[in-house]
Amino acid sequence: MSNERRKINSLEMIKITKRFPGVLANDQVTFDVKGGEIHALLGENGAGKSTLMRQLYGLYHPDAGEIRIDGQAVTIQSPTDAIARGIGMIHQHFMLVDELTVAENVALGMPSSRGPVLDLDRVEARIQALSQAYGLHVNPKAPVWTLAVGERQRVEIIKALYRGAALLILDEPTAVLTPQEADDLFVTLKQMKEDGHALIFISHKLREVVAISDRISVLRGGRLVDTVPNQGVTRAMLARMMVGRDVLLERAHKALETGVVRLALRGVSALNVTGQAALRNVTLEVHAGEILGVAGVSGNGQRELAEVIAGLRPLAGGSVELDGRNVSAWPPGKRTDAGLAYIPEERMHDGIVQEFSVAQNLVLQDYDHPPISRGLFLNFNAIAARGRELVSAFNIRTPSIDTPTRSLSGGNIQKLILARELSRNPKVLVAAQPTRGVDIGATEYIHQRLLEQRAQGAATLLISEDLDEILALADRIAVIYEGRIMDIVPRKQATAERLGLLMAGVAEKE
Repeated sequence: MSNERRKINSLEMIKITKRFPGVLANDQVTFDVKGGEIHALLGENGAGKSTLMRQLYGLYHPDAGEIRIDGQAVTIQSPTDAIARGIGMIHQHFMLVDELTVAENVALGMPSSRGPVLDLDRVEARIQALSQAYGLHVNPKAPVWTLAVGERQRVEIIKALYRGAALLILDEPTAVLTPQEADDLFVTLKQMKEDGHALIFISHKLREVVAISDRISVLRGGRLVDTVPNQGVTRAMLARMMVGRDVLLERAHKALETGVVRLALRGVSALNVTGQAALRNVTLEVHAGEILGVAGVSGNGQRELAEVIAGLRPLAGGSVELDGRNVSAWPPGKRTDAGLAYIPEERMHDGIVQEFSVAQNLVLQDYDHPPISRGLFLNFNAIAARGRELVSAFNIRTPSIDTPTRSLSGGNIQKLILARELSRNPKVLVAAQPTRGVDIGATEYIHQRLLEQRAQGAATLLISEDLDEILALADRIAVIYEGRIMDIVPRKQATAERLGLLMAGVAEKE
């Protein structure tokens, strides 16, 4: 396989249809991209973006439709086939071997120019050339496990370019990057565009799509809504195309008087599932009437932080306090009764019982309290009444309160969890990634509810990897890196640049 640069002037996907059991993932979608262009593919989670691109990369095969490269119909049977035609794909989850060096990862699966003898010196030289041409600075001799997330992504791009990619598909490429790393990526993509590459940028982030693309195609429910030029387009217009109605993207964030400390962590340490330190001497306070945001790149202790507060993970040191009481040894149920509400990161695994009905899931926290129970027996009339009340109050879209919860959409499952937790008027709310994987409409609704809780005096700890979400909702922002709190920044002093440096582990100069 040659690693010489190929050239693609145009690629067309014409009336592509892809079905899975019970799901029409792509419904006659037509999409094209040209050399020297960044074409964004925008849509909510589940809109069909990744499915469409996986067909272009040979991971899936269309049930109907046609793919053309420079006007010629082609059949792409596998990723190897796609690479041979000059198509590369950068996946959300990187395909690298940690124990190998950058050069070894790039050369993996490629024939050596010296037959049976490795030619890593030539691979390293080619990597250096690509690095300089596109600003992809990385050490070819460095083991991948030593690299930061942004550097690993550069290795993936170099891998694709080394294999001669003329068209590059980037699937949610900024999901795991700090703001600075995202800016560096955009510089690289613009350079590649100037060099004649065709780039497909898959995203659900409106701000990024407007910043980077030449054209934007919006998918909704597996169908193409429209393809529009970037000139003059607004985030509000794109949101309307994604959802099918007007969406309130920004809310007024009024300063409120904060009250007493409701949640306090004092020198908290904890281990992850492998026994390694996940939280290191974390100290935080959250006041009544305040949202404290926790910002950080995925995998820096956010999950362990939420679980320690909820009582789902033991402490290795320090203490957790609710309303001034040390609850470190309390089980989850006792913390719930004391006024703690918890929206878990993994809603399907930790937030609901999938086989239970909507009504049953809505009373999971109160099944042993009247009126839901009468002594040892459940009060089914009370369960049904509570279910109907909360489905209406929180706009949960379900055929009935007896519907198995697993059949609801992700956004409606998240609304159900929100309804169950907030209906108890909690003193402290821990919300871990509350809008991950839900559509813009559900995100809008969840943000509204979190701000309502704040106005009612709840102390909210909002853990999110979406920096826009943190900046929109939080009064103060704690940045977590490798299990440590780097700093806590008041909202008015928080910028994406300042937070990004802290997210990368760069402490501010005193």
